[in-house]
Amino acid sequence: MEDRIYLDHAAAMPVRPEVLSFGRQFPDGFAGNPSTLYREGLLAQEAVSGAREKVAALIGASAAESIVFCSGATEANNIAVRGAALRNKKSGKHVVASAIEHISVLNPAKDLQKTGFSLTLAPVDRYGTIDLDALGTAVTPETVVTSVHYANNEIGTIEPIREAAEIVHDRGGLLHVDAADAAGRMPIDVERDGIDLLTLSGNQLGGLQGTGALYIRPGVRVQPVLVGGGQERGLRPGTENVVGIACMGEAARLAKEEMPGESRRLAAIRDRLISGVTSVEEAYLTGHPTERLPHHASFRFSRIEGESIQLAMDMLGIAVATGSACTSRTLEASHVLLAIGLAHEEAHGSMVATLGRGNSVDQVPRIVGAVEETVKRLRAITPL
Repeated sequence: MEDRIYLDHAAAMPVRPEVLSFGRQFPDGFAGNPSTLYREGLLAQEAVSGAREKVAALIGASAAESIVFCSGATEANNIAVRGAALRNKKSGKHVVASAIEHISVLNPAKDLQKTGFSLTLAPVDRYGTIDLDALGTAVTPETVVTSVHYANNEIGTIEPIREAAEIVHDRGGLLHVDAADAAGRMPIDVERDGIDLLTLSGNQLGGLQGTGALYIRPGVRVQPVLVGGGQERGLRPGTENVVGIACMGEAARLAKEEMPGESRRLAAIRDRLISGVTSVEEAYLTGHPTERLPHHASFRFSRIEGESIQLAMDMLGIAVATGSACTSRTLEASHVLLAIGLAHEEAHGSMVATLGRGNSVDQVPRIVGAVEETVKRLRAITPL
């Protein structure tokens, strides 16, 4: 039996062996709490502080204290959107987000409407690039926080963040950027790009699941979403996940060091895969043809369902996604694909392939062959 090919790194990244080895530095029975002052607590403090510096270095943040660790990108997005809006509501009660943000951004933004906030979704073009003119109209002096992700997790399109930051700051607001899928795959500099709040996922860097971080530019005021102790500047109360945080820091260090070469390698595989899959009858690339993440290839197929594609490819030993893992259980058409102008029946036929270290260009012919076999078989039996 052929080895399985894993192509869903946007949903879950394998933890890097080097990160696991780094985590083993903590002895069996380690129980240090960073809030204590005895030896074990000081060792835990040192581990968390070291990780903070490594994560700050990955995104170009000059102050390590600007990094707040949390349980993942979803929690970081909630702290950023809800926390910034509620803390700064005296300046206005309006929030803006791009129409294709991750659901963990859109749902907190929608939930704010229950407390008197208004929400505007800024449109994107057919490639998923935010319409800067429309963003300029949407953001007003009443807008307290605007959320535009660095790159979309479903279609891979990279957004014009610096231009968006200029628009938002010109109107006196804060810019939040979800960089969970972009960090470690392309250079990010929060100070150069004018980013006020930035979300990171530990697992998307090759660290452990259940870890994440939020960058908060010095001087930006954010209200806690959870209340409790004073950990993580009071914004993420609860005893820190010391080992997970330390591993996230090491994953960030490795990502920064290896990013240029690994991104070039993945982009070459991505381009070969796109060329092969789009040669299949009625197969189309979704997202921007060039301004896209180096590891990301996304497609739609006429007259077949994405869930059927996923199951058929799985039987052929290949794991792919159909839309976002956080929304695919609903069996509804992807809000991202609808926002770029696809009809419901077109949006249902999506397949997303996201590459990682375990993938190679030698796998492309097998993947393309499996797609051809899957599409041919499903179209022969589809009622569509």
